[in-house]
Amino acid sequence: MKILTALCCGVLLAGGAHAAPSIKGDPKTGKALHDETCVSCHARMFGGDGSGIYTRADRKVQNAQQLAARVSACNANTGTGWFPEDEAHVAAYLNQQYYKFK
Repeated sequence: MKILTALCCGVLLAGGAHAAPSIKGDPKTGKALHDETCVSCHARMFGGDGSGIYTRADRKVQNAQQLAARVSACNANTGTGWFPEDEAHVAAYLNQQYYKFK
């Protein structure tokens, strides 16, 4: 049973690693959601306008999949109640503004 579980996990992870990441959403809508919800928390954490969370040298997000996952995690952890399309809009804005993933 452990071998079967390990094989299934391996297949799932391998599929995700080879999936072409894409960030679909409207950056303009994402900016509005971001400014309304994210800025105050990030400013408390990093000072200033909070953008330091995206521009720091040791930032956690290194690719489009991680960006989408981070936005989703923040949504869940803060209880914003965003729908998946809202998360996509915010990820699109952050990618356009800071990350520039292809």
